[in-house]
Amino acid sequence: MDEEITIINTNTRNEKIKKFFLDNKKNLIIISSIIVIVTIGYFSFNEIKKINKAKLADQFNSTVFSFKEEKKEATVSELKSIIKKKDTTYSPLALYFLIDNNLIDNNEDINNLFDVLIDDTSLKKEVKNLIIYKKALFNSNTIEENELIKLLNPIINSDSIWKSHSLYLIAEFFYSKNEKQKSKEFFNQILELPNTNIDIKIKSQKRLNKDLRE
Repeated sequence: MDEEITIINTNTRNEKIKKFFLDNKKNLIIISSIIVIVTIGYFSFNEIKKINKAKLADQFNSTVFSFKEEKKEATVSELKSIIKKKDTTYSPLALYFLIDNNLIDNNEDINNLFDVLIDDTSLKKEVKNLIIYKKALFNSNTIEENELIKLLNPIINSDSIWKSHSLYLIAEFFYSKNEKQKSKEFFNQILELPNTNIDIKIKSQKRLNKDLRE
């Protein structure tokens, strides 16, 4: 008797499952198709990203290795193009190459390229902080103190590994302006940081002991 009941229950359950699939056949086909399409799209997108990354790497390497002074305009054009691709690796490298080799004379153009990286490129937090610091360093001889501090505020008000570098830049900025008290305040902040870069800490201590002694 129990065996018969079990068989009946099994048959009933199988019939219900069969009926469910028949009643929802259209919806199940649609869902399955969507899953397949999304899966294919995901892997295709990643493959396209890899291909584009490889092409960008080739473009950057070719541009850098073939650089000659007589090809300056072409090099600048290629590197600007790479920066505007907003790639997390090669866009920053392209900007650094432009700056290190003094290929652009117009500071506004350089700052606009910095902003492409800072505002529009999906960089990791500390990479973005490094670029903000580099922008501040690049402009430190031509901007006023409020502009410099405003630019570095995102780093100063965080626990970034570039915080001590930023404080040092501001401290040296005030020292160059002969505003020694302000300079001293920022050097002291560096010494109080728990994660201060050791080289920055030594330089700050030397400056305080040698040039800012009361």
